[in-house]
Amino acid sequence: MNLKNLIRASLLIVTWPVAGSALADAANDADYAVAGNLAVTSDYMFRGLTQTWGGPAIQGGADLTMKNGFAAGFWASGISDKTYPGAALELDVYADYGTAIDDDWSWRVGLYSYLYPKGNLDEAGLPSRSFDTVEANASLTWKWLTLKYSDSLTDYFGIDTEQGYRGDSRGTGYLELDAAIPFDDRWSLALHAARTNVSARLAVPLANGEDNPDYNDVGATLKYQFAPRWSASLGATYADNHAFYGHTASFSNAGDTKDVGGARGFVMLQGTF
Repeated sequence: MNLKNLIRASLLIVTWPVAGSALADAANDADYAVAGNLAVTSDYMFRGLTQTWGGPAIQGGADLTMKNGFAAGFWASGISDKTYPGAALELDVYADYGTAIDDDWSWRVGLYSYLYPKGNLDEAGLPSRSFDTVEANASLTWKWLTLKYSDSLTDYFGIDTEQGYRGDSRGTGYLELDAAIPFDDRWSLALHAARTNVSARLAVPLANGEDNPDYNDVGATLKYQFAPRWSASLGATYADNHAFYGHTASFSNAGDTKDVGGARGFVMLQGTF
């Protein structure tokens, strides 16, 4: 990341909690909380696919939660320009609303934006196309189990004719089931299973004949809270459709390929404040 991008990202990170506090004051609701997080991970995994080309990342963000059910926040992570040419940062901005139905059930609906400053296909010599993506989502939670569906309101991370697909990818869906299982005050286990349905196919199939980017992903993360504000996690993920993702080419060097899915593991150190 160059200095100019770093300064811009830092300003966004610093100013968002201030804006969140102002929003809470404007809502004239004293019952709100602002919390931050910072993490170092050996591999940034998103929906079963590495976003850092198998490398480490520094991540962090902040969240505003209000008593009336409204929540908003931001989160940022380093990424690889081999996957997102021109970009070194992913910045997520999101907001949602939900309430409890009873002691066991609750629901939420919201919007989630993935932003990639300076990221564009034209940085790799291709027709211009941003990777920025906006999704609408809805979730239903029962105790420690959550079912969530996200639907892309824009092209899905730049998937369109500029990337060699037969059309745009609006309407791409991600259905996920997550379980957060606490063992005691220190140990917990997170389980995940999901399906990505991309609403576009490659115009020219890969050498092996595959043109369908749909896939399933699963994951498990064991977390240990070793201090009041610090935790360590060990996780494993798996994404299928090896025919499509097993030899993904870097945008910066077509000869540099990687299995961005498959079976992968990571370790993470995270702090909250």
